[in-house]
Amino acid sequence: MEFTQVEVLNTNKSNKISIKPYFDNSMSNMGLEHYGQSLFDGVKHFEQLACLEQNGVVRYVTGLNEFAPEIRLLPSEEKAAKVREIRKAVAELEKELAANVLDIESPTFWNEVKLLKPDNKEFWNKINISCGNEPVFLDPANPYDRIKLYAVEAGGFSLVARSYDDARSKAVPPKFYLDKVEQTVGVKTEYKKLKNKALAELQKLFDKNSTKLFYIAKAVDTASVQYKKYTPNDIIYDNMDRHINGEGTEGNKERAAKGFLEAAGLDMETLKIKAIVKDSIFFKYIINKSDGHIYHTKTNSLLGRNVSDVIEFLKNPLNEDILKDLNTQVEKLWNM
Repeated sequence: MEFTQVEVLNTNKSNKISIKPYFDNSMSNMGLEHYGQSLFDGVKHFEQLACLEQNGVVRYVTGLNEFAPEIRLLPSEEKAAKVREIRKAVAELEKELAANVLDIESPTFWNEVKLLKPDNKEFWNKINISCGNEPVFLDPANPYDRIKLYAVEAGGFSLVARSYDDARSKAVPPKFYLDKVEQTVGVKTEYKKLKNKALAELQKLFDKNSTKLFYIAKAVDTASVQYKKYTPNDIIYDNMDRHINGEGTEGNKERAAKGFLEAAGLDMETLKIKAIVKDSIFFKYIINKSDGHIYHTKTNSLLGRNVSDVIEFLKNPLNEDILKDLNTQVEKLWNM
């Protein structure tokens, strides 16, 4: 059967699903990040649907293949539900594109499929995306757009992340992401709430507990040794404000805000010991040795395998002498 792909340009901008450029203000991209762009004007990326080959068998990453490994490996109940979902989607698309009415319960279902068979190279090779700085709107009522949606959500296009959250989590950020407004707004709002909560906590500490704010700065800032007991509170406040906004030593905004709140939630004893340990490592009052453990330099006492172990070791009253020694040394530096 011969067919041609009809590419429908969807300009209905009230549509809530689109492919948008992804950019992170904290990551350099030839200056484009300052303008909310991932590409130069007029530039577009084009990509065909991905396919994998194993032992001479080609498999397209469509999200509509019940024989794909990610489907076969699901627990039986979940697999049955997913297979049914795929067959319903394929049957609907076959009906729209090829006037082919299918029974999803038929044991010969895939033999009766005309266009969307997993190995139909002629069809799948014509599925592609072209994206630039302007959003590409996808209309689920358009069968070809619907096919692209399934493919994106299955990871069929390396250029496009499955969601805004998926794009943020990748070590190498993609150029684009699938934007379902409700999901994206939810993720962005989640960060804003986190940031605002951290900023509110910062203001409260500045107003009422500057000592704890000092130890928090020591705990979360990589450059902790810059803080002394006489460092003006306004400087600590400004540095922590920048830290929470991802402008400090932690460039990931979400991690920065979360790290500040986690430190603020610690009791004063733990927080101070954490600050002592951090500066003690910097000044080599405690050291990592080749056996993978941390030792007290002066007494050669084993403190633990990591910073968390060391903190717990120092909180133990039986190890008070080592804690006093470290406290005396760092306090001397904090007051210099």
